[in-house]
Amino acid sequence: MNKLQFLKLLGPKTIRPKLKSKTIKRINSKKFTLEKVSYLVEKNERVNSYFFLPNKGKKFPVVICHHQHASRYNIAKSEIAGLKGDKNLAYAKEIAERGIATLAIDAIGFEERNKLNKNWWGVEYFEMASRIIKGKTLLEKILSDLSAAIDYVSLRSEIDKKRIGFIGHSYGGRIGCILPAYDKRIKVSVANCYAKQLENSLDIKTKTRIPMELVIPNILRYGDFNDFLKLSNNCNILLSIAKKDKWSQDASEIYKKTKKFFKKKNLELKKWPSYHSFTKKMRLYGYRYIEKFI
Repeated sequence: MNKLQFLKLLGPKTIRPKLKSKTIKRINSKKFTLEKVSYLVEKNERVNSYFFLPNKGKKFPVVICHHQHASRYNIAKSEIAGLKGDKNLAYAKEIAERGIATLAIDAIGFEERNKLNKNWWGVEYFEMASRIIKGKTLLEKILSDLSAAIDYVSLRSEIDKKRIGFIGHSYGGRIGCILPAYDKRIKVSVANCYAKQLENSLDIKTKTRIPMELVIPNILRYGDFNDFLKLSNNCNILLSIAKKDKWSQDASEIYKKTKKFFKKKNLELKKWPSYHSFTKKMRLYGYRYIEKFI
């Protein structure tokens, strides 16, 4: 798969208007200021995100933070912001405490972007299927929305727009392998707990489904998950996986097929003796990786 094929497989590009961003509320704390902000991702679609700005400094690098999946459609950005849910997934807050600005987002279908406000897989299925029948893809929409998030942080006067990173666990982990291929402004990405070839998920006995955003007509004719990562070779990427995680079982295969394409950037495979998780040790390793390359 090459870049042109990748973009063609994604389908028509989402038309994005000017952001027309707003600050909804602001909360001050000792180490950072937390803002709830909003901006347009399409003409009639405004989304909310949490923006963390460290208190000390003037121009900050920034990390876009993507949530997990876990079939939890009513909690997304709030979890990575540390406002509710699993404290081991509050990486937007933790990175801000280390002096780097962060933006915590909701993917379409999750939390405030859940049209039915129900913890039901049908919400995501609708977002996928309603696009497929129109010749579009859910993945293109997700990537376009994230590109709008990058636009937002780039326009903030406090942000050094040349120092933008990404981090995600599980669902966010696979997006962390793909987004740099779509938007070259991502300088470093930490992709935690996802390394699975689509071809290897065709056997139902593997108990790994095809993620809905990766349901792309004819994708296997052109490549597999390793090809997404290959096309992201303009970015430094940490592929952080757990040895006992069913969603990470193809990590070695993907790394071997992809490493040779990272001639100018770093691609690191780090394996942890754990299950599907983002433990403190895993997170700290990821934070240091971001700090090294951002």
